[in-house]
Amino acid sequence: MHNIKAIAFDLFNTLITVEPHGLGEALTRLVSSLKKNGLDLEYEPFKQAHREAAIRFLEETRKDGTETHNRFWISDALKSLGYDVPPDDPRIATAVDSYFSAFLDLCHLIPGTGEMLQALKDRYRLGLLSNFTHAPAAKNIIEHVGLNHSFQVVLISGDLGFRKPHPSVFRQLIDRLGVEKTQILYVGDDPETDITGAGQAGIQPVWTTYVRDNDIPAAPGIRIGSDETPDIEVPRISTWEDLFSLLDSE
Repeated sequence: MHNIKAIAFDLFNTLITVEPHGLGEALTRLVSSLKKNGLDLEYEPFKQAHREAAIRFLEETRKDGTETHNRFWISDALKSLGYDVPPDDPRIATAVDSYFSAFLDLCHLIPGTGEMLQALKDRYRLGLLSNFTHAPAAKNIIEHVGLNHSFQVVLISGDLGFRKPHPSVFRQLIDRLGVEKTQILYVGDDPETDITGAGQAGIQPVWTTYVRDNDIPAAPGIRIGSDETPDIEVPRISTWEDLFSLLDSE
């Protein structure tokens, strides 16, 4: 793969993982914030309502690729429990920040990731393209784990307005990296959003299976309709050593 000039990565389950109790802790903080701001909620009913709302909104994003946001899920969940709180209510904004604060404490780099990116930095342009509803939280996480200086290009779906596999986000990645699409590798773990999405955009996908190979719970969100394996034949890696071997291959 000697014609490759740029490599881009997914974030969660590709470069970083979340401790198994991360989602539970995040939801606990969300409910605590709402209760502190005057909403008399019980955890379990809200948890169920929130999950159902998230699934509905995420299913909608699959139809046209438009990004959703947690504030809509929270507002919808509260409405189903008898509370009329619009998505732009400041109590919901505070709750969203509380929710994502959990990930700052519970996200970790996959071993060797920092060293891998440092080694590639002099040879390739590096990019990050992540589906993440709340872009400020994604950027905080990236900084917290020490990756904020690793990439020339950082694209978050919450900023873009669309999410993978929508072709517009991959077009922006190509434009920002400033090389031909055939000169880009995109490394990700999700068969639909990462592998199919990149492939349809004319980028060479690389399927990373570190998380599944090591029985690490996928995080941080709910996957909707993701296949078990890619529907196209692509290189597969399980370690960063595999990636270097792939890059050095003919």
